[in-house]
Amino acid sequence: MSETRETATLGGGCFWCTEAALELLAGVESVTSGYAGGHVDDPTYEAVCSGSTGHAEVVQVVFDPTVIGYDDVLEAFFEIHDPTQLNRQGPDVGSQYRSIVLYHDETQREVAEAYVDALDSAYDGDVVTEIEPLETFYRAEEHHQDYFAKNPDDAYCTFHAKPKMEKVREKFEATITE
Repeated sequence: MSETRETATLGGGCFWCTEAALELLAGVESVTSGYAGGHVDDPTYEAVCSGSTGHAEVVQVVFDPTVIGYDDVLEAFFEIHDPTQLNRQGPDVGSQYRSIVLYHDETQREVAEAYVDALDSAYDGDVVTEIEPLETFYRAEEHHQDYFAKNPDDAYCTFHAKPKMEKVREKFEATITE
């Protein structure tokens, strides 16, 4: 295993669903649910859900770039959410569910911008994904970590996380771990 690790911070709706799907990818070592992109220090889930903090529900993906590249992580991320939905994904509505890529360095910014530009062309200019530098990532409360794994029969997970996981399994069959 490589000693080099990279981190991607991504928001595309509920972090429970995003976390469950992205952790299937080979080379992904951890996915942590949290909050970023807001203006309040140490936000809580309740405060973020109110829409008053400016934060998005996001995940931080730690991956081995010798196994999976940042562009591949982005591809999976954009496969499991709709980048044309402004401030919503499925039943979740509000700016905390916006599509956002929070880059860690200039290389990630460039890759993300190129990826979103290509998607924007494919979607006739309707992509609303924000691309911003990551300032601070706040880890979500412990009961939100690995939520799907802890609650696989939860109705929300059944209807929203499982289909995203299936998309990853189908599209990235050669590169999933289970």
